[in-house]
Amino acid sequence: MTDRHVALVGNPNSGKTTLFNRLTGANHYVGNWAGVTVEKKEGFTTYKGHRLHIIDLPGKYSLSAYSLEEKIARDYLLEEKPEVVINLVPAANLERNLYLTLQLIEMELPVILAVNMIDELEQKGLKIDFEALQEALGIRVVPISSARNQGIDTLLDEVIQFEPYPEFRQFTYSEVVEKALDQLGDEPRWQRIKMLEKDLEIPPEHPAEDYLLEETVIKERYEIINRLLEKVIFREKSYRSPSDAIDKVLLNKYLGLPIFALVMALVFYMTFSIGNIFVDILDEFFSVTLSGGVAGLFERLDVSPWLLSLVSDGIIGGVGGVLTFLPNIAILFVFISLLEDSGYMGRAAYLMDKWMQKVGLNGKFFIPMLLGFGCNVPAIMSTRTLENPKDRLVAILINPFMSCGARFPVYVLFASVFFAGYEFMVVLSLYLLGILVAVSVAYLFRKTILKGEESFLVLEIPDYRIPRMRNLVLHVWERVKDYLVKAGTVIFAASIILWFLLNYNFTGGVALVDSFGAMIGRAIAPVFSLAGFGNWQSALSLLSGIFAKEIVVSNTAIIYGLGEAASLRDLGGALAANFTPLSAYAFLVFVLLYTPCVAVIGVIKRETNSWFWMFFSLGYQLVIAFALSAAVYQLGSLFAG
Repeated sequence: MTDRHVALVGNPNSGKTTLFNRLTGANHYVGNWAGVTVEKKEGFTTYKGHRLHIIDLPGKYSLSAYSLEEKIARDYLLEEKPEVVINLVPAANLERNLYLTLQLIEMELPVILAVNMIDELEQKGLKIDFEALQEALGIRVVPISSARNQGIDTLLDEVIQFEPYPEFRQFTYSEVVEKALDQLGDEPRWQRIKMLEKDLEIPPEHPAEDYLLEETVIKERYEIINRLLEKVIFREKSYRSPSDAIDKVLLNKYLGLPIFALVMALVFYMTFSIGNIFVDILDEFFSVTLSGGVAGLFERLDVSPWLLSLVSDGIIGGVGGVLTFLPNIAILFVFISLLEDSGYMGRAAYLMDKWMQKVGLNGKFFIPMLLGFGCNVPAIMSTRTLENPKDRLVAILINPFMSCGARFPVYVLFASVFFAGYEFMVVLSLYLLGILVAVSVAYLFRKTILKGEESFLVLEIPDYRIPRMRNLVLHVWERVKDYLVKAGTVIFAASIILWFLLNYNFTGGVALVDSFGAMIGRAIAPVFSLAGFGNWQSALSLLSGIFAKEIVVSNTAIIYGLGEAASLRDLGGALAANFTPLSAYAFLVFVLLYTPCVAVIGVIKRETNSWFWMFFSLGYQLVIAFALSAAVYQLGSLFAG
């Protein structure tokens, strides 16, 4: 069996990840917006006795390394030298996508052009002469639809029997460019072109000012593409994209943002309306059926009381307390995935651009912020798409303010207890507050410690499309699986540890108020008095939430479950005895803004490559969380009289 390394290369949102999943059987998330892949992914497939090592490289518009993910892709192609490079281009958007293709050809890489999404050609009234395109480019061209599994076997046949095209095409530029190339020494032609594009350093013996022809090279490359396309692509009927008509409303400068806010409010409303039906069922199962069944079984087996308490109060109370809110999590991500796959979520960056420009940012900052609604870890990694290093650092530092899915169960618990009937409005306010704080802090950083040149938004807006069921199921399953895995590992372990802390001190088994946990909570509780939740139970839950935000829910369930509480209704009564609606909202503000979980802390260190920025991030977020939660409580108390 022979091995062959195959790189997948293409513009953002060209279908690379869909093809990667199709070839390798992987289930990586596919989004209808640019920037889903920000690091290379690897997988394997076997085809007709050949073992193919598939590498999905981050999407890029050119081989000029303006951003980190573009540098990752370019360096891989230059240093690893894959045996075959599959360049994916959307069939209906060849003009922009062939720019990268020409660069790959100029570098004399072993390229196969996979013209993707051919199923959209007829709908858009287009026809492509693929044989003429192959002749014009001098590389193999294979029409495919990775989403519909069309042409994949033909593509794999070309990969395993790859040979360079008989007639290599060398694209010729204008006389002034060719003269400049001739005078740049004996380096390979592609390197001399990269020198003109200012992507490789011009040798010191050459006067740089004579050869800085980057704009000329770009302009002439597009002229080559346009001349080529005139011969290979034909319009058979007129076509106007429905996306244009929809965007006249959804991207309207007056209606766009209110509609976006209304859509998000509807998402949260449906999440609670539908989710709470299943929450009640799960609550009944964990607090009555399972807990009661375990208690009865342990009594018949004459199991020690401490073990019964550990399993019933600690494990079932903690893990079950988190799993009870799984329906809300799943339903939230169903709606988020629908918005992303339809193409609407990618337009949010455009909607926000005008307002973010006012604070020295641009809409591209908003893409990692939106990803943060799912999980801050991949969201912070997605900042690699930002070209300016200072912009990227700002985006990393503000991302933890975006309300990730792990905080959502905390919101559900407290909103259901203290704001019944208005839960969706409370949760929406927290999400909007996170955005407001993030943008405000970014503005402050850009004006002080991270000053830099103003950047502008260049964004690819994809067409709207009907969400694919496979993408929806995979996306939601990945989130649900992560939630279940965390419940079975981190939260399971934390529940056992907390049960021990709440049942013992130096003298052995003790009452709850004399336990290690109560001691720790009382030691730090006074710090939270200004914010209205200066009780030891809240302090202990928040402290443990640094490991995973879901633990705030599990610990709350365990702490109050060790008393009289068992079900969510009883837990709500226990919470109502320790919080008012105002202090509960201040508590949620603190949960929204304070120190992120250890996974996010780790990725901040990795992406900034700096201990300083990691600790700076932890410190300033904690200060802001204290300040705003205290402000909410104190001002609320003042107005409430």
